[in-house]
Amino acid sequence: MSIEKIVEQALQDGYLTPAMEAEVGRICDNASELSIEEYMALDRLMGALLTGEVVAVPRKQFINVMEELVLTEAIARVAEIEATSESSIDVGDIAAYALNRLPPLYATTEEGASYQRIRARAELQELISQQVSEAINLNLNQRNDHRTPVSTKTTGNEVLRQVSSLLQVYAPSFEQKS
Repeated sequence: MSIEKIVEQALQDGYLTPAMEAEVGRICDNASELSIEEYMALDRLMGALLTGEVVAVPRKQFINVMEELVLTEAIARVAEIEATSESSIDVGDIAAYALNRLPPLYATTEEGASYQRIRARAELQELISQQVSEAINLNLNQRNDHRTPVSTKTTGNEVLRQVSSLLQVYAPSFEQKS
């Protein structure tokens, strides 16, 4: 959509959405030079914003409190392991694994975030700890997994054997149909 059409839409609707604002920004960033018409449209938009004829809709700010809780748990657990062993663990990998298995807890205000923290500590702390533990165990076990790269000089049968072996490790309960 062009700047002129976005401005026309904003003037017609009486508001400038975050998506419209982002599109105008993208066009301005990517253009080496704006046309007279584009400058005039932007000038009209600025005037309408200053007079209140067009209102810029604010972006909704929100957070997932679960991220904070999982990171806190993961950092503490990883620090314990790294302090007592030679292992080095990526906290981001641990947090991502656990977060993908936990419910999100979004909040838009500090009051809402506080409520979600209290609720999560009371109802979900055990589940959070369990998912972080599982993530750490998987991470540590993958390191002990002695992997052999597929060689480019390997025959087709050897590649098939290596892939079959890999699949047996990751899908041990899979049964082949005859």
